[in-house]
Amino acid sequence: MPPRPVIGLLTDFGARDPSGGICEGVILGICPEATVIHISHEVTKYAIRDGALMLWCALPYLPVGVHMAVVDPGVGTARRPVAIVTQRGDVLIGPDNGLLRPAAERLGGIVAAHELTSQAHRLHPVSTSFHGRDIFAPAAAHLAAGVGVAEMGAALDPATLVDLEIPPAKPIPGGVATTVVYVDTFGNCKLGGLRADLEASAGPMGPGRAVRVQADGAGEQRMGWADTFGGVPVGAPMLYVDSYDRLTIAVNQGSAASALGLAQDQPLQITVE
Repeated sequence: MPPRPVIGLLTDFGARDPSGGICEGVILGICPEATVIHISHEVTKYAIRDGALMLWCALPYLPVGVHMAVVDPGVGTARRPVAIVTQRGDVLIGPDNGLLRPAAERLGGIVAAHELTSQAHRLHPVSTSFHGRDIFAPAAAHLAAGVGVAEMGAALDPATLVDLEIPPAKPIPGGVATTVVYVDTFGNCKLGGLRADLEASAGPMGPGRAVRVQADGAGEQRMGWADTFGGVPVGAPMLYVDSYDRLTIAVNQGSAASALGLAQDQPLQITVE
């Protein structure tokens, strides 16, 4: 028995409105054998980079499949609807606004790209404000059902796809200059950089190494490196790597964002003492 095709969904639609469920209904109406995985519908409204980071985190842990993402403040404009084929074998569906690029690179890179122009693989009439329902969900379903990506529309030069960079960490003596790129629901502040970026400047990190964090507008904080939240007292700040190897500032059983006055896009410097 062949495996059931997998379709992942990530949007900023929210759970209150029916949009996410409608997209699943459209998918199952075309490809009833699909397994639909709702990655999240709680991306911050219009926050393309937040959605891109969530995809970057999630997709390596999903089976190879067709994955649709919609964070699309330009819906109905001249921005292109696209399908991106990755080296791992996934096809990513969504707007050409940078949302898909970081995840595509993490899945081995872009093999091919096509614009979703096929009228035969859309719902009609096409709304100017709900391409998730009328363009992206039908395309994802048809691809999962076995339609070739070339049938969806003309090939695109991958170099013309809109790029989006998750801000990197830059080396400084004994540490890195970086940025808060995302604040999760616990108030943990994920930074623009991975463990290797810090260790390239400061050497191997381990429990007990002292860290100084200087954040623009929030002053200086001293904290320790920890491998687990329980490695510091309750209420104490810590620097660690999250489950995706990303440098993160946390407070044990608290919100680092609130306790330390940190916010998304805030520049900071980390120096290991």
